[in-house]
Amino acid sequence: MSIIEKMTTYRADWIDVVFIKLGVFTATLFLAKIYEPILSLDWYWYFLLWIILSAKPVIGYVKWFKTISINKS
Repeated sequence: MSIIEKMTTYRADWIDVVFIKLGVFTATLFLAKIYEPILSLDWYWYFLLWIILSAKPVIGYVKWFKTISINKS
């Protein structure tokens, strides 16, 4: 099995996901501390980016949830 196949079949448990999210959060805080001009944007730019970047995962979750609820019926 090649390394690419191993990467595509990896299944993270909830602890891995929590640590990944915490790592990204702290890395973002670190970058904001090092490069302060990134925090000079108005609040609505961050809100707009949050909406745009979270749309695809939310849509994917809703589609997954619909297939789960249909399979239970």
